[in-house]
This record gives sequence, C-alpha cells and structure tokens, in this order.
Amino acid sequence: HLFESKHRLCSPTKMPSLGISCVRYLVFFFNFLFAITGGIVVITGTVIQSYYYHYSNFVGESFWTAPIVLIVIGSIIFVVACFGCCGAAKESPCMIITFSIFLGVVFLVEIGIGVAGYYKHEQLSGILEKGFNKTLESYPNDKGAQEAWNLVQSEMQCCGINGPEDWEPIYKNDTVPRACCHRMPVGVNKCTREYASTEGCFSKLSNFLGSKSLILAGIGIGLAIVQLIAVLLACCLYGSFRRQYETV
Repeated sequence: HLFESKHRLCSPTKMPSLGISCVRYLVFFFNFLFAITGGIVVITGTVIQSYYYHYSNFVGESFWTAPIVLIVIGSIIFVVACFGCCGAAKESPCMIITFSIFLGVVFLVEIGIGVAGYYKHEQLSGILEKGFNKTLESYPNDKGAQEAWNLVQSEMQCCGINGPEDWEPIYKNDTVPRACCHRMPVGVNKCTREYASTEGCFSKLSNFLGSKSLILAGIGIGLAIVQLIAVLLACCLYGSFRRQYETV
C-alpha cells in the first residue's frame, strides 16, 4: 500500500479542480519568467564580471567571485525553471516538490549574492585605494601597471589617483601620461597638466564599479523575492495535489 501511494504521488495525473488549475498556471507563468530572467542573469553577470576583470589591477581578484556565482545561478535558474514548467504541466507532485527544494536552495544563494554585492560595495573604496597606490608605485618598472593606468585614464577620462599632481614623482617638467590628455590643441605633442583631465581616477572608477555592485545586489535580492513567491505557489500546488491523491 505504501508503494502504491508513493507511486500515485510521483505519477502525473489530470486534476479537474479549478483551484488547482489556477495555481498550476501561475506556477507555469512564474517559471516561464524565470527561464527568461535566468538568461538575463547570465548576461548581466557576464557583463559585470568583464568590468571587474577589465580593472582587475585596481580591484583585485576578490571582486570576480560574485559575478561568476551569478552566472552559475542564472544557468541553474534556467534549468530549474524548465523542470518546474514540466512539473506543473504534467501535474506531477514529485517534480513540483523537487522543483520547490531546488528553488529554495537557489533562493538562499541569491540572498547571499545580494548581501555579498552590498558588502563589496561598502569595501570598494578601501580596495581601490590600495590598488591605485600599489600600481602607481610600480608604474615606472611594471608594464602591466602602465597598461592598467593607460586604460583607466583613457576610458574614464581622468588623471592620477586624485588629480594630475599625483604624477609629479614620476613625470618631470609638469608632464603627465599621454592618456591623461583627451583634448589637446593642434601642434602640441607633450601632455602637460595644463591639458590633462583635472578629475582623479579614484572617484570615477569608484562610482562606476560601485554602481555595478549595487546592480549585482539588486538583482540577487530582487530575484530572490520573486522566487520566494514561486516557491510558495509551488507548495500550494503540491498541497493541492496531495489532498487530491488522499481522496483517491
């Protein structure tokens, strides 16, 4: 009897109840959205990770973890969403409860990503300050540091850590790296403080990466809230299936 009961529970069947059908379609709808958002999460994680990698000389490797986890979670969301859609379509309690468990685990991980994103946002200023000072000191003899500084100064249209004066110990005669000058008069060959960007790279990169960290946190917490609703709906659907089977 126990085997037969378990077999009935894990076997798909057709339920005529209007209430069950309503919840089933809601679960199916939410999972269809998850399948789409899973792809969006993968793309978002990839873009944010590319930004962190782009400026890895200043932020360090510790900032790569959260975006990579987000990419993995996005892939898992897509697979779990497809599993949930199948469970709702086939009216299989076994698939629905398995889906709920997987989604619950993903929910906890996403909350962790959201918290980690906010935590990294709070740490960003200190990490960037250390990275900028370290690469500025090694700039004269480190090609990697030179390329990193040229990249950030060109793309962010900034100069030095807090301004062009930071280059005084390295560049003489009032000159600064060529990447500091974004608009130079015709005929001028040397990049001097007169033509250099006045804004430092610390504030610009901090604001830029800080916004990406907040996006990371927002996506993690936002998806977690929506998935919590899906878990509750799936549990309601599972409970309806169980009650229906018990009357059989």
